Amino acid sequence: MWAVPTADELRPLIRDIPDFPQAGVTFRDITPLLGDAAALRAATELMVVPFDGPITKVVGIEARGFILAAPIALALGAGFVPVRKPGKLPWDTHAHSYDLEYGSDALEIHSDAVKPGQRVLIVDDLLATGGTAKAASDLVSQIGGKVHALAFLIELVALKGRDRLVGQTLHTVLTY
Repeated sequence: MWAVPTADELRPLIRDIPDFPQAGVTFRDITPLLGDAAALRAATELMVVPFDGPITKVVGIEARGFILAAPIALALGAGFVPVRKPGKLPWDTHAHSYDLEYGSDALEIHSDAVKPGQRVLIVDDLLATGGTAKAASDLVSQIGGKVHALAFLIELVALKGRDRLVGQTLHTVLTY
């Protein structure tokens, strides 16, 4: 039988890496959590808990969002859609540029990955400034999907990412 950890029991499995990827940024490394089967299972279960009703697609944001979104999609009986960095998807795409807490970037989604009106849950490991999540949300809307909610394992509250996602339903498991 699995001993499923609680959210508070997951916290020690998040490793802080100071000054990565640049000075002044503390990277929240989820690798120890991913390496613990019970913790990984608990993390994905805790991310799914608030969602009822039909979710058609679960969008995972590159790269750690993929790891969490795939089992969440299975748990919800939904399809998985990767949102990736530019040039990584082999089909017709839509792109969106955005700002990070330490630079800028862009994301792409296949133009046919979500059908008009499909309910989408967007999943990532971390909500920081909200730029990445907002870009993913905008991409889903551009191709006709309806963003039902966004789920994150970790939220860095001081960076106020929620402010960029006003009007969206958000769920986070751990806050820092």
